[in-house]
Amino acid sequence: MTIGAVESLWRYPVKSMSGEPMIKAFMGFSGIYGDRCFAFTSSAARKGFPYLNALVQQQMLRFRPQFRYPERAAAPPNLTEAMSIAPGVTPANGDKNDMTMDVVTPSGRILAIDDPALVELLGEGISESHHLTLVRSDRALTDCRPVSLISLQTIRQVETELAIPVDKRRFRANVYVNLASNCGFDEDKFIGRTLRIGARAEIVILERDPRCKMISLDPVTGEHNPDILRMVAQAHDAFAGVYCAVLVEGMLTQGDPIQLLD
Repeated sequence: MTIGAVESLWRYPVKSMSGEPMIKAFMGFSGIYGDRCFAFTSSAARKGFPYLNALVQQQMLRFRPQFRYPERAAAPPNLTEAMSIAPGVTPANGDKNDMTMDVVTPSGRILAIDDPALVELLGEGISESHHLTLVRSDRALTDCRPVSLISLQTIRQVETELAIPVDKRRFRANVYVNLASNCGFDEDKFIGRTLRIGARAEIVILERDPRCKMISLDPVTGEHNPDILRMVAQAHDAFAGVYCAVLVEGMLTQGDPIQLLD
């Protein structure tokens, strides 16, 4: 049964920095290829969450990562060979040289991801106790599950309840979907169930996505509006969207149908 379609696909190459929309994206067992493959750890971060994020440095949202070789960073180099392997095997592997990255700063300056000047900029306006270190990973440096999904209907319901426009990018999902039901928070009904996206990829919906201050930060300016999280907390127990695990790897394309398998 078709329950909707992919409205847009997003990845966030540097944790807590601006995301980028994608027409096509490879979704592997560890998440969207190239998603959160870089982060900055902070010596002052709380235990278990070692990364500098926009909750501490709100201006991070205004930094725009860009892969130096975007075509090579779009999918694993062995994708064609990998897709001939039966589902169930971990087939796709990346090449770190393909993932070389620059960052466009809020002022428009372009810096290599490992340029010390970028660390200096990220440290501006926050406590000197934050000693920052760049880290790179072949697996997405997410706080929880590898893939996040939210429906446009959920975002529109939040917008209606707040009575102000709500930019979908506040929710920093990997997959934004249009649900055939056209009802907000209907993705919650699929928890524990398996969905196929496009011709091959399969995910299982694991749990609702617990929200924090991040949704209160404007994705363009970093400005804080506490009313957004407050309303989601009061009306929806601070949940919006769902977390997913990947059962079968594959390419996703904007507009792909989403089918309920069980």
